[in-house]
Amino acid sequence: MCPMKELVEYVVKGLVDHVDQVVVTEIRNGKSVTLELHVAPDDMGRVIGKGGRVANAIRMLLRVMVAREGGRVTLDIV
Repeated sequence: MCPMKELVEYVVKGLVDHVDQVVVTEIRNGKSVTLELHVAPDDMGRVIGKGGRVANAIRMLLRVMVAREGGRVTLDIV
C-alpha cells in the first residue's frame, strides 16, 4: 500500500464518525498521483472543515511527502 494512501486513511479515520465508510482510491499517471477520498455524507463537513482548512492541511501533508521525489499529488474528496 502506498504511504500517501495510508496517511490519508489514518488522518481521515481520526476525524469521521463512520470509519467503515472511508475509502481511498489511488490513481497513478507517471509521476502524478491522484487520491480519491470517499466518506459518508454525514462526515463530509468534518473532512473538508470550515473554509476547506482541514482538506487543505491534508493536501499540504501530501505535497510535503512527494516534494523530494519531484512528483505531484492531488486529493479529490468525492
